[in-house]
Amino acid sequence: MTTVLLLRHGEIPQAQPRRFIGQRDVPLTEHGRAQASLWSRELARLPLTSAWCSSLGRCRETAKLALAECPLSATPLDDLREINLGHWEGLTVGDVRERFPGEYEKRGADIVHTAPAGGESFAQAQERAWLALRGILDQSAGVILVVAHAGVNRAMLCRALGMPLARLFSLGQDYAALSVIDFTPLNPPQLRVLNLPPQSLAPWLGAIA
Repeated sequence: MTTVLLLRHGEIPQAQPRRFIGQRDVPLTEHGRAQASLWSRELARLPLTSAWCSSLGRCRETAKLALAECPLSATPLDDLREINLGHWEGLTVGDVRERFPGEYEKRGADIVHTAPAGGESFAQAQERAWLALRGILDQSAGVILVVAHAGVNRAMLCRALGMPLARLFSLGQDYAALSVIDFTPLNPPQLRVLNLPPQSLAPWLGAIA
């Protein structure tokens, strides 16, 4: 059995009004760094065999802080990056409606298959992230840490659980929260834990180790 610890990066700054972020390289806040650091002692108690992360800075820093007490560093992968929102990135909803008339409503009607101008759909993001995860599983066994983003984490969880991708936003993915998925060769993936906040892994340590 291989156990994947799927971690979302820590908190990042949010402008008001909110803007689409996607693959923009936004740093962690001080609170986000503290959130990531809270995992370091918990992860040090686990027999981690490898660690991987999105190549965006917020995930690389989250992984570094979370692994501070482990003899591992995370390998960055471009295919674990957040969904590419193309020309929408950095814009507010109002900006998108003004610059790309009808696109926001079209995507809202089909969140799975509609891509923003210059970007990708959730179906495309799910496919590349899932292929990245399967590549990780082909290379590694045991207990693996994967640090990525709310959108692609939800998409991978949908794929693992056989859930329709249109339901991805029904899965919680808070900043620096952890989900645990078991992969075995002859059975479907099993979700053991969803969206655990930092410092809440202790009740699961025995089962994971």
